[in-house]
Amino acid sequence: MRIGVLCSGGDSPGMNAAIRGAVLRGVDVHGFEMIGFMDGWRGFHENDVVQLDRRAVRGIAPLGGVMLGTSRVAPFTGKFGDPNLDLSDFRARMSDYELDGFMLIGGNGTQTVAGILASHGVNVVGVPKTIDNDLVGTDYSFGFDTAVSIATEAIDRLRTTGESHRRCMILEVMGRDAGWIALHAGMAGGAHAMLLPEFSVSLAQVAEWVHSVHNRGRASLVVVAEGFKLQGEDQAVTREGLDGFGRPRLGGVAEALAPLIEEHTGIETRATVLGHVQRGGTPTAFDRVLATRTGIAAADAILQGQWGMLAGLRGDRIEMRELDAVAGKLKQVPAERYEEVRLSFG
Repeated sequence: MRIGVLCSGGDSPGMNAAIRGAVLRGVDVHGFEMIGFMDGWRGFHENDVVQLDRRAVRGIAPLGGVMLGTSRVAPFTGKFGDPNLDLSDFRARMSDYELDGFMLIGGNGTQTVAGILASHGVNVVGVPKTIDNDLVGTDYSFGFDTAVSIATEAIDRLRTTGESHRRCMILEVMGRDAGWIALHAGMAGGAHAMLLPEFSVSLAQVAEWVHSVHNRGRASLVVVAEGFKLQGEDQAVTREGLDGFGRPRLGGVAEALAPLIEEHTGIETRATVLGHVQRGGTPTAFDRVLATRTGIAAADAILQGQWGMLAGLRGDRIEMRELDAVAGKLKQVPAERYEEVRLSFG
């Protein structure tokens, strides 16, 4: 059996470990032939491939980034929701590579594509990765734990400098539509408020939390996800340009909030945007283990002919979920998770 492996979307710590787990199980144990497409679907379109075997994946589990590269190049032309989507060129290209199926490592966009391919009879198995942890079908996606650990370390560092100057410190983390990083990092770091895309809050309320902390003789620490909107705002704060999906690039909400908080409270306020630091560096042990297990499970699913499935974590087990039940859906922070910490803000 000949399997094509590719990564799509943003990079995420643990992707190398997932590739290694899939290759060691698929090639060495099941006897597959596996090839990797460089830079996602670009490599598929341009015949930029590498042979994947034990030698190719040697020593990559602890490395950040991804050996195959990744991109947001589209796999085929036409609209994803089109019931008359023509995949004849895609199938011809697949036939040229003599592929029996794909293993697609990616987040929401990638698994949506995987679901579309599966619905059109293309053999595909999904491996979920995203630092945002917003994929339905898995309790956690690898990359999330590393991002939270990095954000928590940033909170710890900002707290010390904030206390030295009695400043309010605002840390902006990633999270366009889901605030899981802000929630978990904020809890781990003991932040005084967490502002998430799922729940709008008024500027007056944020100022009240900051004042409450200041009145106790402390320096407040606020964590905000990049997709957060103040009450009354229709759009999140954006930077110039579009991202790989053609959406406005988010970023800068902390820098927009800082002068507003300072104006309303009279407390000196500084903003830090963590940005792509959250994606880089060595993955945590948790992410390496989770990624390896999902890669192994995906290879086992291929052997068993379980196409159209996603290898997700449920409890402490890796279970296969049907792609059409998870693709295109967003896992956001539920109200009860937010409320349990919101009561302690300020």
